[in-house]
Amino acid sequence: MSTASYLSMPTIDNAHAWQAVLQRDSSADAELVYAVTTTGIFCRPSCPSRRPAQNNVLFFPDASSASEAGYRPCKRCKPDTRRADAIVVEKISKYIERNVDRQITLTELAKLAGMSAFTVQRIFQRVTGVSPAQYQRQLRAAAFRQELVKPEARVTDAIYDAGYSGPSRMYESISNNLGMQPSQYRAQGRGLRIGYTTGSSPLGRILVAATERGLCAVIMGDDDVDLEQKLRKQFPAAELSEDGGLAVKLGQVLDQMAEHPAVLDLPLDLRATAFQMRVWEALRRIPRGETRTYAEVAREIGQPTAVRAVANACASNPVAVVIPCHRVIGSNGSLTGYRWGVGRKKKLLEMERTS
Repeated sequence: MSTASYLSMPTIDNAHAWQAVLQRDSSADAELVYAVTTTGIFCRPSCPSRRPAQNNVLFFPDASSASEAGYRPCKRCKPDTRRADAIVVEKISKYIERNVDRQITLTELAKLAGMSAFTVQRIFQRVTGVSPAQYQRQLRAAAFRQELVKPEARVTDAIYDAGYSGPSRMYESISNNLGMQPSQYRAQGRGLRIGYTTGSSPLGRILVAATERGLCAVIMGDDDVDLEQKLRKQFPAAELSEDGGLAVKLGQVLDQMAEHPAVLDLPLDLRATAFQMRVWEALRRIPRGETRTYAEVAREIGQPTAVRAVANACASNPVAVVIPCHRVIGSNGSLTGYRWGVGRKKKLLEMERTS
């Protein structure tokens, strides 16, 4: 990309950006970075380093864009970390959590964060993997699940207690957030039909299971009896049956182990809390062949103190490989635990680094 096209990026007001650099405005740290052509280094607007000449400066919307253009991150302000973004996202997340029972607009969140609505949307989605509106819907769905499983709970009461304005609003969002109808969830999946098939993989036997809506489990084990027992434990009230038609989905999962497709075209039907979904989305953004620590994932989703909760979300991942929880390691570089065995985790990482 030419210098002229960088300077004319439509998402950046260059005059405003330059003023932010001159004033070392920390509120702009989440909106852009600037690169100095004479040094090959890029910084946050708040960087304490000496200000460069304006004609030597290029602006980028984020650190990854500057890195892709060949610039190195400054060692003083460390613009390649998501520190500023994480602070903004954590502030917005807590605000949404406090106001989950009413409609929240992007304009409202923009005023809270002190930046444009476009920037709020972009940063929140980049860090968490979902938009603010999707995050609020996930919170409501989680609250609805909690209300629904209470003894003597009525579906209508659970709908309003979870913050929905009415049954129609709940049913509009339930297909994406609950994964099954309320009556099925309340009965722990009773009446839900789940097909499954098994096969061989480089890591031993593997089972994939799916509802009519999408993949709901990928399990690794030593033999088919073990796999079927684990599936039954995961869905104790569902109707399970072998389904040879799932061979295509099994093939896609096996391909994911050995290849690097741009997109794995597998619709998912998962039961998760809003927090688990945020962690799993962050895991799917970890590039093949790379790893992250639990602390790094916690910062990525805007909750740096939630390291243990991130580890629990990884441990509860129901679809091995598709959601790559094997790419998360301990802060000291150790492999720590893995739901399907540390030996499989080690082999998966070796396969990804060499393929």
